[in-house]
Amino acid sequence: MGQPEQVAPPPWRPEPGTAWQWQLSGDLDLTVDVPVYDVDWQVPRAVVDRLHADGRRVIGYVSAGTWEAYRDDAGDFPPQVLGAPMADWPDERWLDVRRLDLLAAPLLRRLDACRDRGFDAVEPDNVDGWANATGFDLTAADQLRFNRWIAAEVHARGMAVGLKNDLGQVRDLVDDVDFAVNESCARYAECHLLDPFVAAGKAVLHVEYGVDPAGFCAAAHRPGFSSMLKRRDLDAWRHVCEHG
Repeated sequence: MGQPEQVAPPPWRPEPGTAWQWQLSGDLDLTVDVPVYDVDWQVPRAVVDRLHADGRRVIGYVSAGTWEAYRDDAGDFPPQVLGAPMADWPDERWLDVRRLDLLAAPLLRRLDACRDRGFDAVEPDNVDGWANATGFDLTAADQLRFNRWIAAEVHARGMAVGLKNDLGQVRDLVDDVDFAVNESCARYAECHLLDPFVAAGKAVLHVEYGVDPAGFCAAAHRPGFSSMLKRRDLDAWRHVCEHG
């Protein structure tokens, strides 16, 4: 057998330690003075263009591993791939990521939309179903296969791709993706599991929730991380710390 085809790296990826804003709810505040924004994939092209005109790079948030009842493409996902409701998010249900025969078409349409809107990168969310109660018997191998597939498809469209959480597979996937997005690794004493990204010179975009700013600043600083404090609804509010 021949060697697998090599995928060219994307034209942009976030730098380690870069400041960022992550907003998925409320009126989008386009005035935060940071070089990177992470916003919902369905924002209009004009929003992405505005951010680019202001010198920002833009990451598109896409839920790749759950079905969201409120999306206008919800009907594109057949019933047999819909699993258990996601804890704390009753409008979302886990997807059977083994069924690429049924999932590929709607997910690729979303990636096409990200490319067509001009996003620089994609943040596929909920790509750790194998470690959750999905209603499906997903294995680690099933999840790796799916995560590598979606990473390759994002790259094929000229965009960078991040690994969202899925800390149990960081070492397996660090070479397949361009950066990490993590929630609450300090709270759960798991930030060391992202060290392979730091060692590889890849950004770790990190948020914590529900702690006071002073406590956050004492706990969250980690070399190579881009850390900020956010509310769980991911509105415009953010808090970052100054470290000498």
